[in-house]
Amino acid sequence: MTGGYVWPRLPAAGAGQRVGLLGGSFNPPHEGHVHISRLALARFGLDFVWWLVTPGNPLKNRGELGSLEARLEACRLVTRRMPRVRVTSVEADIGISRTRDTLRFLLARRPDLRFVWVMGADNMASFHRWHAWREIAEMVPIGVVDRPGSTLRAASSPFAARYRLARLPETRSRRLADAPPPAWAIVHGPRSDLSSSEIRRSGLWPRDRMENS
Repeated sequence: MTGGYVWPRLPAAGAGQRVGLLGGSFNPPHEGHVHISRLALARFGLDFVWWLVTPGNPLKNRGELGSLEARLEACRLVTRRMPRVRVTSVEADIGISRTRDTLRFLLARRPDLRFVWVMGADNMASFHRWHAWREIAEMVPIGVVDRPGSTLRAASSPFAARYRLARLPETRSRRLADAPPPAWAIVHGPRSDLSSSEIRRSGLWPRDRMENS
């Protein structure tokens, strides 16, 4: 602690371990997030998946965003029986919301870990809209989990076209964390079509949890 500033605490992980980073609003978290995490752990050979609960996604409507505390609480509840999934508010702790800046921080703080950015194929299809997306792609390997209705859009996305030579075959997906970036792989398996937006529209995510703190 220096000058009243508390250095953010990251989830525990040992040197050399493979850590997947699943970022999102988690507004609310649901079994689709759990499904992606389980598949990523198994298919990308990861030791842990960290859920990076963002203070706000610049590409999404913040008017529908639940409080950070409510979303963190919900994430911990959903993952309570998943010891290899860790929930963290590091982005809010260090005052950033851009993935590029988050990765810079994590790589500087834990250069001994092998990070993999994990995302669903629906996010890959729009990845070119992210701030500094090329820089992100060249900072850490990217693991993509197939999602219903997104397979073709992901495969024909600007990201897939630009980094087509950096794609690992699915049979080598467990080696992704060891590959120097840019590197990416997409894995297929049982798919979940759950989405946070559908849950909010259904009314299953209580309005009192959607009030901004």
